[in-house]
Amino acid sequence: MQYKAYASVKKYNMLRMGDTVTVGLSGGADSCALLHFLLSLRQELRLTVAACHVNHQLRGEESDRDEQFVRELCDAYHIPLYVLKTDVEAEARKRKIGCEQCGRELRYAFFEQTAADISADRIATAHTASDNAETVLFNLTRGSGAAGMCGIPPVRDRIIRPLIGVTREEVEQYCAIHGLSYVTDSTNLRSDYTRNKIRHQAVPVFREINPSFEAAVSGLSERMAQLLAYVGQCAGQALEEAAAPGGYDVRKLRGLDEAVLSELLIILCKKNGITLQSKHIELLKEIVYNGGAVELQRDKRVIVSQQLLRVVTAPPAAIDGEAALLFEQPLFISNKKILVCKMNTDEFNKRKKNDKNLFHNALDYDKIPVTAVFRSMRAGDTFSPQSRGITKPLRKLFNEQKIPAEQRSAVLLLADGSHVCWIDGIGVSEHCRITSHTQTAAVISAEETEDENKGT
Repeated sequence: MQYKAYASVKKYNMLRMGDTVTVGLSGGADSCALLHFLLSLRQELRLTVAACHVNHQLRGEESDRDEQFVRELCDAYHIPLYVLKTDVEAEARKRKIGCEQCGRELRYAFFEQTAADISADRIATAHTASDNAETVLFNLTRGSGAAGMCGIPPVRDRIIRPLIGVTREEVEQYCAIHGLSYVTDSTNLRSDYTRNKIRHQAVPVFREINPSFEAAVSGLSERMAQLLAYVGQCAGQALEEAAAPGGYDVRKLRGLDEAVLSELLIILCKKNGITLQSKHIELLKEIVYNGGAVELQRDKRVIVSQQLLRVVTAPPAAIDGEAALLFEQPLFISNKKILVCKMNTDEFNKRKKNDKNLFHNALDYDKIPVTAVFRSMRAGDTFSPQSRGITKPLRKLFNEQKIPAEQRSAVLLLADGSHVCWIDGIGVSEHCRITSHTQTAAVISAEETEDENKGT
């Protein structure tokens, strides 16, 4: 075991000279062997070693027995131990998830917090090649994709797994050779958990076919991780190349290899805080080719329209009602604070040299209709872009500007009837623009405010 573990440490660059390592120590054979192995490297690598233990309070006296065993073991090794005692079952009910998932989340959160508190460089967990094989089989039964076949990564961020190339049998042999004591979790002996069924019923059958079954799965995991890394690199580059104003050009996405497209969609959704299932990937690929929308979470959708793919979160607050035009004093409409300031042309010309946005928000004061109001888009609105000699429906202009339909009600306008004088983020109409004859400019500034209940 020691040779294989050391080979993994070297191969994956798990440890550096002078590292501080905290070990996830359950008290079982795997974690006790891991701790002993790391302590054997203390002098060679000048390691500082500590341990973490989580008492999940799921097995009554047995859980307390494990905690006491770990405390005595760390005292014997003269290393610090950090313990979290928590009611996982109650926390799982609170989070509305299974106990196994909840326990895992609590463990890793505790490991990370402890590592941060003691400035540890690495967190070592005792996952073995046997654990990896069981994980791959478990993922296979759930219909996992290539990522599931990668199994348990040897290194993830600062988490390292030196025993990832070692079988459980080799761990137990190591404990016997070195006279290491350990405790046994009684639930590992039962077959009413899916992972235990795989361990006690499925794996022995595969071993009959191939005595080196765990090693074969480890090789598969490594090759799949290499392939997935390459596909991910291609997908990341393709995502950058498909980037367009407001989203991603689906015409570029449609030309991608299907495996690259699938990985690209996974990467894109991860960037937006969305975890995909296999069924979601197929639905997303369908709308890439045919258009449409897929709702992935209550507040997040992926939409393909106008040759663009967009990830849409909850739409911005719509502008409700209208506000009469006022000068030199703030006015409020929905979540917008608006200020319209007058300035003479000399002042305007000086300021516009240093403020390029000024041009898009400055109107000829004398050309603004007295009945103009601030509001959002309405049916029949029209706009005359500067210097183009045309008037077009505002709906068509928003299409050209690729403003998504769900965001249009939040765009602030200054309008007189159906004629739009100014659009926030786009600019001023031909009828109200600044010219050489302008004597007074009216400059509009609009910003969001947290208070949506202010009146005009």
